[in-house]
Amino acid sequence: MTPILRAAAFAAAVLLPAAQAVAQSLAQSSSPAAPVSPPAVQASRPAAPPAASAAQQAALDACLARLRADAIARGVPRAAVERHLAGLERDPSVLESLDFQPEFRTPIWDYLAGLVDTQRVDDGRAMLERWREVLDGVQARHGVDPATVVAVWGVESDFGRATGRKSILRSLATLSCEGRRQAFFRNELFASLRILAEGHVDPAAFNGSWAGAFGQTQFMPSTFLEAAVDFDGDGRRDIVGTVPDALASTANYLRRAGWRTGEPWGWEVRLPEGFDASLAGRSKRRPLADWAARGVRRVDGRPLEASQTASALLLPAGSAGPAFIVLRNFDAVYAYNAAESYALAIVHLADRLRGGTPFVTPWPTDDPGLSRAERRELQTLLLARGHPIGEADGMIGSLSRRAIRDEQARIGLPQDGRAGMKLLATLRRDPPAASR
Repeated sequence: MTPILRAAAFAAAVLLPAAQAVAQSLAQSSSPAAPVSPPAVQASRPAAPPAASAAQQAALDACLARLRADAIARGVPRAAVERHLAGLERDPSVLESLDFQPEFRTPIWDYLAGLVDTQRVDDGRAMLERWREVLDGVQARHGVDPATVVAVWGVESDFGRATGRKSILRSLATLSCEGRRQAFFRNELFASLRILAEGHVDPAAFNGSWAGAFGQTQFMPSTFLEAAVDFDGDGRRDIVGTVPDALASTANYLRRAGWRTGEPWGWEVRLPEGFDASLAGRSKRRPLADWAARGVRRVDGRPLEASQTASALLLPAGSAGPAFIVLRNFDAVYAYNAAESYALAIVHLADRLRGGTPFVTPWPTDDPGLSRAERRELQTLLLARGHPIGEADGMIGSLSRRAIRDEQARIGLPQDGRAGMKLLATLRRDPPAASR
């Protein structure tokens, strides 16, 4: 595996466990609908870390003193090292995120309902139109179609609206000196210093996720150094403040990860009666002709190609839910964030941006997930019933889940704290006590 893929795989599979990545993605994408325009990326103020004790801060300072010498020995300019490592404060919240244990697992139908909803499809189509000239140029240079690039942009940062507020240097400094995988984070810290030394990103805008991902399409610093491109020709590879650079960098990453121009990612398919579900799995490759011989057909009834193209069958919710045959381009998207649910969200959103429809086979649940608009509606109904959950922002956090459990107990639903359609439909029909 190349360094670029190693960084992406670790960031997705280790730094962001699947349930946490789901929660983060849905939270980032929950801002109320806004008119679509070129994102005005500003230097948002970094989130202030909790106070560290004097001993903890002294330990970080001593560690950073050692890292300064290491960074300079690796060729990072001394001036950048001295300037950007000076005065960094310890941020224990990133250590909590590193060891995060999710309260519950998010079903895939909840994950996709929040990431691929009508709002994001509409916004994405507007972005396709607004940035068409740039996207056509990106496709000509890197071979990745506009819909896929815009889908990554939409899922990663809601088209530049939510790129993260953590100081990249502060987060990586803390993770380089404490917790698991310090060597990995030190490499990312040194890469971030190179980025600043080369002048690609405004230091005041160098903010992102707790794990160090930043920009409109969320690159780790080492990934940036290998895959980011200067598309607008201004001498800077600025994926934070320059949309063309961000879009082109994403396409370049996918190309390097194995994207094949003009090929599909795969298809939703139908399985014959009695199909052996043990054949499913992304690593269980078979020629398309083999799946066709076993009676697998595209969901629209068309047969699969009788070719030797390597492919795999995915059953993300078991044999009772939607089934997918995936090809090499699905793997390229998977390399961006090593989770099948993430890759499925990207390719499905891209299909929707091209005019495609939702999946034909329903998910095996009688309580579907909620879109971002529906989550805000649910929170509005909770607020009307006196639950102190803050604003109706679509982010289902601990206060919202507590209120949901209270309402579930009142109306006789399982008290799992999940924001589902059954609860929303019940609260729509059941007026608040004051109204009653």
